[in-house]
Amino acid sequence: MPARKDISKILVIGSGPIIIGQACEFDYSGSQACKALKKEGYEVVLINSNPATIMTDPEFADKTYIEPIDKEIVKKIIDKEKPDAILPTMGGQTALNIIRELNKENYFKNCSIKILGASPRSIDVAEDRKLFAEAMSEIGLETPFSIIVDDKSDLNKIVNEVSFPLILRPFYTLGGTGGGIVYDKDEFISKVKNAIDLSPVSKTLVEESLIGWKEFEFEVVRDNLDNSIIVCSIENLDPMGVHTGDSITIAPALTLTDKEYQKLRNQSIAILRKIGVETGGSNVQFAVNPENGRILIIEMNPRVSRSSALASKATGFPIAKIAALLAVGYTLDELENDITKVTPASFEPVIDYIVTKIPKFNFEKFQGTPSELNTAMKSVGEIMSIGRTFKESLLKAFYSIESDNFGLDISHELLNIKDENLKNLLTKQRPDRLLIVAEAIRRKIPLTEINELTYIDMFFLREINEIIKIEQQLVKAGSSLEKNLFIFAKKIGFSNDHISNLTKISINEIYDLQEKNNLKTVFKRVDTCGNEFDSSTAYLYSTFISETNEFSCESRPANKKKIIILGSGPNRIGQGIEFDYCCVQAVKSFQKLGYETIMINCNPETVSTDYDTSDKLYFEPLDFEYVKNIIDKENEKGVVEGVIVQFGGQTPLRIANKLKEYGYKILGTSFEAIDISEDRERFQKLIQKVGLKQPKSDISLGTKELVTKSSKLKFPILLRPSYVLGGRMMEKMANLDDVQDYIDQNYWALENNVILIDEFLQNAKEVDVDVLRDNQGNTMIAGIMEHIEEAGIHSGDSACSIPPFSLNNNIISDIKKFSISLVNELKILGLMNIQYAIKDDEIFILEANPRASRTIPFLAKAIGIPFIKIAAELIVGKTLTEEYQNFDNNTLPYFAIKEAVFPFNKFPNTDVILGPEMKSTGEVMGIDEDFYLAYFKSQIGAGQKLNDLKNIFISVKNEDKQSISEIAKSFIENGYNLYTTKGTHDFLLKEGISSNLVNKVAEGSPHVVEYIKQNKIDLVINTTEKKQAIIDSFTIRRTSVDLNIPYYTNLRSAEILIKSLITLKNKPISVKPIQNHHSF
Repeated sequence: MPARKDISKILVIGSGPIIIGQACEFDYSGSQACKALKKEGYEVVLINSNPATIMTDPEFADKTYIEPIDKEIVKKIIDKEKPDAILPTMGGQTALNIIRELNKENYFKNCSIKILGASPRSIDVAEDRKLFAEAMSEIGLETPFSIIVDDKSDLNKIVNEVSFPLILRPFYTLGGTGGGIVYDKDEFISKVKNAIDLSPVSKTLVEESLIGWKEFEFEVVRDNLDNSIIVCSIENLDPMGVHTGDSITIAPALTLTDKEYQKLRNQSIAILRKIGVETGGSNVQFAVNPENGRILIIEMNPRVSRSSALASKATGFPIAKIAALLAVGYTLDELENDITKVTPASFEPVIDYIVTKIPKFNFEKFQGTPSELNTAMKSVGEIMSIGRTFKESLLKAFYSIESDNFGLDISHELLNIKDENLKNLLTKQRPDRLLIVAEAIRRKIPLTEINELTYIDMFFLREINEIIKIEQQLVKAGSSLEKNLFIFAKKIGFSNDHISNLTKISINEIYDLQEKNNLKTVFKRVDTCGNEFDSSTAYLYSTFISETNEFSCESRPANKKKIIILGSGPNRIGQGIEFDYCCVQAVKSFQKLGYETIMINCNPETVSTDYDTSDKLYFEPLDFEYVKNIIDKENEKGVVEGVIVQFGGQTPLRIANKLKEYGYKILGTSFEAIDISEDRERFQKLIQKVGLKQPKSDISLGTKELVTKSSKLKFPILLRPSYVLGGRMMEKMANLDDVQDYIDQNYWALENNVILIDEFLQNAKEVDVDVLRDNQGNTMIAGIMEHIEEAGIHSGDSACSIPPFSLNNNIISDIKKFSISLVNELKILGLMNIQYAIKDDEIFILEANPRASRTIPFLAKAIGIPFIKIAAELIVGKTLTEEYQNFDNNTLPYFAIKEAVFPFNKFPNTDVILGPEMKSTGEVMGIDEDFYLAYFKSQIGAGQKLNDLKNIFISVKNEDKQSISEIAKSFIENGYNLYTTKGTHDFLLKEGISSNLVNKVAEGSPHVVEYIKQNKIDLVINTTEKKQAIIDSFTIRRTSVDLNIPYYTNLRSAEILIKSLITLKNKPISVKPIQNHHSF
């Protein structure tokens, strides 16, 4: 069937900001969908609040609304654009929830808008646990025993009627938020109440525990003629009890019998039919009892999902693209397989390699939350690796995750742990569980006992045992390493660095050994067909074979000018989707300039690892050895002009020195400039030359001098290790006791590191500046962004505005002058980001990053200038036009505000107070001609519930009391009720402002936390600083997060918020596509 002719305009709903449970895999799927639909001739309208994505670039949709994905905003866009159809299956849970909300109020009942991919009824059946269980029962499939509990249920009665352990699955939450395991009666009531509170419909499923069962996922695609295919089977190495997003997963499934596989395959297709997913991709999750083979259906997602992105990259089959085309009427047999060009999409992919996914965690940023996993997702990103065997795939995965270990090495803090304690750790679901398993094997704990403690399948334990055996042989061989053992280790998957570390042979000697014996890495293609047909798409992975012939390597280097772009690896806090945006834009720019583009990356969620983004894709670890192998292979024919390290964040910069050492050319800013920016002493000399000031500072080599050197500076001070990402371990110290606590908590990370010590600038404004420079010294100020919060909060966590909203013209002029001087002194070629603090009209430089920054995508969307494409042109010798050199972003006729989004709801017992260490996972943008409406949009886009506010709670530190009086007065004058604790209450009373006095928690009932829990408070404003005060007020902030009550811990933000609320009363929100904002 050809594409539908009854529709011409389609609204695609995106997924919004990157959050845990919904990450950049939806940028990948949304981008694919928009491209495919536009190519078919449809007019595409997109709503997505996330400026960091590829899909929100103006070229991907005909009209792009970077607006909050809120029901009322979506209705405004529908009313304005009048689409014929809506495609919600590319926007994760966010998009499905919007359709569900609109359907609940009968919005679609009397209109002709068609819902593509999954009907509102299908969404409800798949998402509502009770309806889903009933549907499965009707087709003879079994789901776990379960009961639905809501806010009216008698929990005291239920607790005596159920058997433990139990699993909680709240309705309509992302990434399993609020879910978990209840082990006994003592935990039941508190955990169930929390799950109900976090569900938007106040319901949770309480179901039988399947701990120890095996978990599998099937990715299914179905068309409107009921043709269905299984794209990929995925096996979770971790047993049930860990969210699948947090599990190590393997494709294809390795421990299913053929009979079991066929059963699961047939059941997957039957489930899609029953739920009513007429077209598109869906994910079905199963639990299988290893004792008796009993199969239970856990859930299905009637949309493309995180696992869809993994399955797409694992097989080469573009699920999102195919799903979008099926949604507009095509059938699978009508669509061509892009990889082979000779088979239709109805052919199920076949793979002749093993794929492993390992999630990336950032528990270290959330003090108070134990590093343990459950059914609520906590990972912030993931990597994927490809190998010919499971062992090779697993080792490559560990080399990709950018941890401090080599492969399965155990971490320092676990090195001396006793066997009994180690066995106890094996029973815990931890991010480092496989490292503990490996250590248990080293200590000769029997595999059968490890299996009993972990429920990890014996197949995987035997494979890990084989790796450990080779590891031990390498240690034993030491400097006497022989060729045969070296070859065997390389076949298994050991990297040269790992072998060097185990044998204590220098890395250069390892490379010499490899070269002397003519041992080379070869590259194989991901082709969807198990090498049955020739593949025209260069999607490659490496493997090692000792005997090669002319057909062994499938890389087929072209005789062309080539540029290699290094990606950013796994998403993590501090380095996210913004850098994938940069890499993709650079690729497109280099392609237009006539270069063959070669992408190296290992993140399956991204657009950069789509097979049709670059001319060649190598899905490999971003580790020097793997990059070196690719450069050497590509230089066999044609010329690699150079390697780009400035678009992938900090990850590529880690190997820049090695690239230089081995004589590989780095395009753009030199390694020398990179080193000056990162080296404290060299950078200080540079800024003195430019005439800039910097807060007083010092450095400490390791921890021995840290206390002494800190005592010589004025407190408060900032401490951080050099060469860090996302402000990792950057903390504010009030006194020397804090410094000693910092040393005690971070000893292993600090001992062999350079620690930077800076005096902290109190009550300063912070400014971000992005600058471009060409090889002739011409410059362009891409953007001057003023932070809304004061300096001291990590720039990635701060809201910021372009143009600046309170800086005077003299300050802006000086910032431009200093920035231009700095990039010229460093001879930057391409992009640089500089951060300043403004205190008492004096400008201080905080840091400079000689690469693309996380603010560049925001600037590009806010202004309409493709800064990365321009930077790419500059890197290869183009110069800035006069128009760009004279560009002044301070004259924009509107404001764009970037706001951060945080994952605190995933990390219980963690305080939400922000500081110099970054904690946000994503961002949104609010854009409007009015500054305060732009700010309001950014807040609701970030998830703040600001409609129908009535009761405001205020408790602020002493130094903020003078400033709070104006804010409090504004609230009262506009009809809000104020609740305050005694200190704030008494101060406001002296100022003639009345408020309702409420107790602090320590003062007894009725206290503020009880008010929050009883829905008597709609908004919390709480500022605090001293250690004891922070502890005392913790439950106020934490309860606000847990119950999704808007909270502000910064007075400047609170002041802008009240002005935004007042503006909103007099001026309704309007929506406009960014194409209509842009004047460039």
